[in-house]
Amino acid sequence: MTFEEYVRLRGARLVGLARLLVHDRHLAEDLVQEVLGRAFARWNKIVKFGEPDAYVRRMLVNAHISRQRRRSSSELAVGDVADRADRTDVGAAAADRDAAWRLLAELPPKQRATLVLRYYEDLDDAAIAEILDCAPSTVRTQAMRALATLRRHLDVPAALARGGDR
Repeated sequence: MTFEEYVRLRGARLVGLARLLVHDRHLAEDLVQEVLGRAFARWNKIVKFGEPDAYVRRMLVNAHISRQRRRSSSELAVGDVADRADRTDVGAAAADRDAAWRLLAELPPKQRATLVLRYYEDLDDAAIAEILDCAPSTVRTQAMRALATLRRHLDVPAALARGGDR
């Protein structure tokens, strides 16, 4: 498969993966462009590896983690969330999705990458471990910690509704 064919077939999916990692379409496109630029220079090596998808995904996740480390601030500018109490509101589902995005964006980069690779890319622990360059048990630990963090954040509104007994 040529590089051009690969980009034509997988480019949109790579941008989708990157968007889940960085939570911003424009940054995702920049990240994919950066990674594909580096991949182009080594395309023959990547094809010889035999799994171009796995190799490029790994490059994408590593580039994202490296970019996160370089950032001087991890703040994310976002607008106000619509009131979630009124479930008849047409925007309630959008507000819930936005809240989920925000929670995912707050996770550390490796935990976020683990969840995105597991639930968006539908990869098993072994494939994720290969991409993240760690043991499958580390993948399970990262996923467990990430899901525990998300659950804790999702319990906060319920605790407030009960009168703040937590």
